[in-house]
Amino acid sequence: MDDVLTVDTLAGEVGSSVTLPALLVVDDGKVVTDPAELDRYQVTAEIMGTVVGPKINIVHYRNKTGYRRRMGHRQRYTQVRITGIDGAVKATARKKG
Repeated sequence: MDDVLTVDTLAGEVGSSVTLPALLVVDDGKVVTDPAELDRYQVTAEIMGTVVGPKINIVHYRNKTGYRRRMGHRQRYTQVRITGIDGAVKATARKKG
């Protein structure tokens, strides 16, 4: 816990808590990737703020016409701190069979 991650932009104020879906769970060597089992897990995180990614330079050029265009882009991201991972979100586990 207390890991800081950079994710795509999330709606919310700095300091507010968000709930994220679990994509992969590793617990004492046991790896869980089944979507039915992942529904039991819930990840809570705190929004720390917004950050920007690296600058990407874009250049358009057409030969023999004098056309040149230069642009740049910086993607906006949200930085979150993982505060908890709950494994018992749903009390009744689904039984296969």
